[in-house]
Amino acid sequence: MHAVAPNATWPYPCWIAHRGAGELAPENTMAAFRLGAEHGFAMFECDVKLSADGEPFLLHDTDLNRTTNGQGEAGLLNWDALSRLDAGSWHGRPYAGEPLLRLEALARWLQALGMMVNLEIKPTPGDEVRTGRVVAQHVARLWAQAHVKPLLSSFSTAALEAARQTQPDLPRAMLLDEWADDGIKTASRLGCLALVVNHTHLNAERIAAIHEAGMKALSYTVNQASRASMLWRAGLDGLITDRVDVFEPQARLGANPARLMVEAEALMA
Repeated sequence: MHAVAPNATWPYPCWIAHRGAGELAPENTMAAFRLGAEHGFAMFECDVKLSADGEPFLLHDTDLNRTTNGQGEAGLLNWDALSRLDAGSWHGRPYAGEPLLRLEALARWLQALGMMVNLEIKPTPGDEVRTGRVVAQHVARLWAQAHVKPLLSSFSTAALEAARQTQPDLPRAMLLDEWADDGIKTASRLGCLALVVNHTHLNAERIAAIHEAGMKALSYTVNQASRASMLWRAGLDGLITDRVDVFEPQARLGANPARLMVEAEALMA
């Protein structure tokens, strides 16, 4: 096994709820975060982009069509118009009227409960640099008094570089949807603490290579217990999941199962 011990530069739990509560509630809404917290998760992943007037808010897609009653590119609308949309009815009648969520509102709620977050910078195409810069500025202000800052991540190297230049002390991670041979080198150049990789492209060898570069290895989106177990045994440091119901007991314990196995084997030796 390649389990890595926690250290002072990596204060995050190993269980992370995807977009609040994955698929059990409308993604990236307060309802989803509340449900994820009810299932015992202490850290969440979510997507942040900018309105036309520069307000950071949560939305995964470029367009509004899939998860709201709006239409077209979200980044073309001011926050006042976005705030009036229904972001819950698409998921089911119990969530009708659930609004889009401002980053500021999420920051207050998370800090009130002592919870952590991985903020994926999700720029509207063509707005990568501004989004990275503005999100970093808001995070530095909103979490100024927090002991543990949000982990900023992105697929966009331009957004990550803008965040680094704006607020170099904020922790960063690079996202990879497919394995790239130069991914570790690029993440290191951007001063990232972690590489977050599509789980289908991770194995023990690649996790070890990430560790050898001095970074943590995280994976998304892992929804099967058997796959999670394989990744933990390979040395994974953080797992992002939709299935907050399946992994609830482990999340409540906050434990990496592979690390617990190593400790149990050591006690029996």
